[in-house]
Amino acid sequence: MKQLKTLVIALVLFVGSQMSAQTKVAHIDVQALMSNMPEMKTAQSQLKTIQDNYDKEYKTMVQEYQTKLQKYEQEAPTAGEAVNESRSKEMQDMGNRIQQYQQSAAKELQQKEMDLLKPILEKAQAAIQKVAAAKGFNYVLDATTGSGVLVANGTDLLADVKKELGF
Repeated sequence: MKQLKTLVIALVLFVGSQMSAQTKVAHIDVQALMSNMPEMKTAQSQLKTIQDNYDKEYKTMVQEYQTKLQKYEQEAPTAGEAVNESRSKEMQDMGNRIQQYQQSAAKELQQKEMDLLKPILEKAQAAIQKVAAAKGFNYVLDATTGSGVLVANGTDLLADVKKELGF
């Protein structure tokens, strides 16, 4: 019985080592791949244009707020209490609108970035899968800094995937 147990354990270890020897793993820095894709440069340009428009609008709103605030502060001693209260409420509302604009602009910019990057990432993933299948890899790890891959001494697919994408 003891010999049978030992034989089973040896068989399991042998089969396990044979299966692990057949598993092929490669790595690729997806961030580096995507940053080199021509579509990424176009997307970044579009995002910069959108962000510049939001920044310009925000600065205009802040400048208007500051101008009005200075005017109201100068006129405050001669204006009546009711007028000052009305102006104070107007400035609070204006400040709230500026804050809401800033939040909505950040949210819209983030959504636009996701919309622009999704097809680029999908294209990169498809190319990675194609190259990995062609080279017989079972697993491809993302070697982007901070992705969790601590040592990447194996095969790097970056050059092959770039070639697949045509750059």
